[in-house]
Amino acid sequence: MTATTPGISRARAATQTSAEPAIVRRVEHDTQDGLDHQQLLTREWLVTNGLGGYASGTIAGVATRRYHGLLVAALPAPFGRRVLFSHLSERLRLADGRTIDLSGQERACDALDRYGADWLSEFRLEDGLPVWSYETNGLALEKRVLMPYGQNTVHISYRLLSGAGPLRLKLLPSVHFRPHEDPVTTPLPGSFRLSVTEDRYEVFAGPDLPPLRLLLHGECGAFTIERRVLREVLYRVERRRGYQSEGELWSPGYFRVNLSRDRDATFVASTEPWEEILALSPEDARRTEANRRTRLLAAAHPAARDGVPAELVLAADQFLIEPAGRVADSARAQAAGDEARTIIAGYHWFTDWGRDTMISLEGLTLLTGREADAGYILRTFAHYVRDGLIPNMFPEGENDGLYHTADATLWFFHALDRYVEATDDRLTLRQLLPRLEDIVTHHLRGTRFGIGVDPGDGLLRQGAEGCQLTWMDAKVGDWVVTPRRGKAVEINALWYNALCLLSEWLREEAETAPVGRSSTPSAPGPAARSSPPSTPEETAERIAAHAAQVRASFNQRFWYADGGYLYDVVDGPDGDDAACRPNQLFAVSLRHAVLDRSRWKSVLGTVQERLLTPMGPRSLAPGHADYKPIYSGDIRARDAAYHQGTVWPWLIGPFIDAWLKVHPGEIETARAFLEGFADHLGEACIGTISEIFDAEAPYTPRGCIAQAWSVAELLRAWIKTEPRDVTELE
Repeated sequence: MTATTPGISRARAATQTSAEPAIVRRVEHDTQDGLDHQQLLTREWLVTNGLGGYASGTIAGVATRRYHGLLVAALPAPFGRRVLFSHLSERLRLADGRTIDLSGQERACDALDRYGADWLSEFRLEDGLPVWSYETNGLALEKRVLMPYGQNTVHISYRLLSGAGPLRLKLLPSVHFRPHEDPVTTPLPGSFRLSVTEDRYEVFAGPDLPPLRLLLHGECGAFTIERRVLREVLYRVERRRGYQSEGELWSPGYFRVNLSRDRDATFVASTEPWEEILALSPEDARRTEANRRTRLLAAAHPAARDGVPAELVLAADQFLIEPAGRVADSARAQAAGDEARTIIAGYHWFTDWGRDTMISLEGLTLLTGREADAGYILRTFAHYVRDGLIPNMFPEGENDGLYHTADATLWFFHALDRYVEATDDRLTLRQLLPRLEDIVTHHLRGTRFGIGVDPGDGLLRQGAEGCQLTWMDAKVGDWVVTPRRGKAVEINALWYNALCLLSEWLREEAETAPVGRSSTPSAPGPAARSSPPSTPEETAERIAAHAAQVRASFNQRFWYADGGYLYDVVDGPDGDDAACRPNQLFAVSLRHAVLDRSRWKSVLGTVQERLLTPMGPRSLAPGHADYKPIYSGDIRARDAAYHQGTVWPWLIGPFIDAWLKVHPGEIETARAFLEGFADHLGEACIGTISEIFDAEAPYTPRGCIAQAWSVAELLRAWIKTEPRDVTELE
């Protein structure tokens, strides 16, 4: 397999028509070389719908994960995302009577079938959407998958490009209706009911869930009822990851349709009302989505309209969603004249996480021309502030967030800073200032999970038994793999940055606010609550004094002189932890760097020498007793390695920030650190960036196949390392 990315000029991207894709990534399949067909089972694709729903699978058409399906619909709470339309078996009858299978489903009792591998000539993404090309005996056939934006609907289209027709295409859909995180052994519903009205078909799995509606566009279409259960369906990735790996699917029967040079065929599956399904013909849906993607590229930063960054702009679109499952969010947003928006942390299994959202915000929204979405996201999360914390995550199918995080709230300050700098939206800043002051007050006083300031040195400590509160949050049962209780290095870098930002914003507000504006007291204790309201100037001064104390204490406590870098945690249950980790980067990379400038070069050099790989920094340096070079095995083995060496590509963003602070003129060298990611866009999930990689060569991609902060931080770093004549175009 090879991957190529023919780019186009920026001017062309801005005027692109739907008939000609701007960005094409090819993954060619050369059958003459006898390529190992297993590669077709490890390359994956992903299409999303702007609601958190998706379609995803392998290039081979074989579902290997519990999360694979052609329609994983995002339904309102309490249902969450559900695998409704699991698989589509495709059989083509040629003019000479021969038949070929374009895809199939692996069975535990059978040897792996080659399916359409012998006829697959190419798989590619056109503006981020998957296309399969098949060739045999003078025939050329094309298959496409798309999801109309904002709908739980999928279109699978077939076109005969050359050769004699018509061909007869047989399509056998299989369904399940299980939550997408449930094991594949989840029993099928007690019974399915099939309803047929003319050419419209509905599959019901109970009184509460919406039906799955099926429709076939094409010539001489027909449906044969042949209800059956497909048993012993094998999901090989689940087996490799130590999960239950054999399950059942149900099929109502099969569809048949003619395919000719002048008549395409499209199979549609949806949970939407028939009026919405029929509102877009297959041609309209394709044209509309192509035009939407053209606008995405045209709206992006000038340096992100072709090549690798343009691919990342299209990948970024997959994570920005309307939280369709949380109806109350949408109602509140609409009442305020807003639109509810959030960020899916990763596909397939993550929901929206506060930490990931705030880290990803700049790359996913501000550099893609979606500043309004950024504002919606910030205001939505501000609504959920409780006891000075934003939610760590919203569980699947639930309306209420979980708050077990020490850093997500501090990243909120960083995200707001990037937003205000990009938009100068002072109104949103002014609206959120009381929330920010309340956050600082709670941290100074002490809030949940042992999160609070040590009054002796001003540093922020965190930790509660059995809780994982930093981004290094692996936990298996009661085992917190990296508890990091005490005063963590990045938590205090973020705390200092937040204090500095709030102090600045309050001073700016004081210049424009009416005389006598009160501010939430930031000092702890009953005396503070009974004292007169503070002015913005007074509050700003107090917060600046806290920041100064943090800076002095940080440089005294965190410097590990013997290693020339920073402790990862001080004042932990077992004392100070000198493990060499990438968390120290934030002491340099953030806007307000807490580390003394004289130590920047030493810290950066240590990270570069001991942690940096072609796919980003390792989470722990080799040589440490807990270092794990490979992320593999069952869930306990994987989580034991998750932050103990495993490479996290999102950390390339803060590394580049720190590099350019220490070496401000060396942009070309900084860009060289990103070169390994271009090839990665052609492996794993095509066109996007994985969650993690093994710590040693060949740096195998692992974890989620598409991760928001991986895409966001690589896009941001790529633009930041563009030649100045490009980045200064606007």
